[in-house]
Amino acid sequence: MQATVPAGLDRKEAEVYLRLDSNRLPKHIAIIMDGNGRWARRRHLPRIAGHRAGVSSVRSTVETAARIGISALTLYAFSEENWKKRPASEVDFLMGLLCRYLKAEVPTLNKNNIRLEYIGRRHELPPSVQEKMQWARDATSHNTGMVLTLALNYSARTELVDAFRSMVDAAARNGGLDHLEIDEDAVSRHLYTRHLPDPDLVVRTSGEMRLSNFLLWQLAYAEIYVTPTLWPEFRGVHLLEGIAEYQKRERRYGGLAGDAAHASPHDHAEHARAKASAPPAPKTGRS
Repeated sequence: MQATVPAGLDRKEAEVYLRLDSNRLPKHIAIIMDGNGRWARRRHLPRIAGHRAGVSSVRSTVETAARIGISALTLYAFSEENWKKRPASEVDFLMGLLCRYLKAEVPTLNKNNIRLEYIGRRHELPPSVQEKMQWARDATSHNTGMVLTLALNYSARTELVDAFRSMVDAAARNGGLDHLEIDEDAVSRHLYTRHLPDPDLVVRTSGEMRLSNFLLWQLAYAEIYVTPTLWPEFRGVHLLEGIAEYQKRERRYGGLAGDAAHASPHDHAEHARAKASAPPAPKTGRS
């Protein structure tokens, strides 16, 4: 029986979607949106023109992801390095563009049942930007569909530093550092992304082969898909093509090829936690 095409997909998106296994979609997709500057240079335009054009790509990608049932989408919108190293005029433009995007897109997010979240050091952003971010987050907080997370003033190394500080602070409030316990689950619980599963797929546009300090802990077992498409030219159909490539791969998490019993580290951790919290089995009378 032929799969049903979700409402809202255009003809090209529908053609690619029909090649997908709807039961094996990635739960969480992360995207490194790159190429705005090169897109503008090729057209002899200022860099800000590339950033402005990239907004349409965000809209198309977000809507397509929500329509096909992706649970979480995280976009690398503004890195800590961007904040510190880009010209002040470009940073100011980006902050204004973010505020305009949030104001314009909240109705679309609500229409598509998308909840908005953020990761990164928000407290370092201008107060007016923080206020607009909080407004948009509150305006979508009732939605129960896809979680759209914007990484703003984000750095993976900074995230780990903040996680370790949070762990130490928690231990200090709980009787001192003698109570500090560090393992992978503890670190994950203190990351910015503690409300999300680790990404299954990371997409990088513009053909660059690097992670650029993005979700370094969380991407340990993610499949990487790199496309030469520059971000302002990226659309929902390109996201579907990335998912099609993802579905061609066998995810082993360090296991052997063809081993049907392997599961993700997250699955193993969840199983262990469930087993530990389960009530003891009733006695059957046998010894």
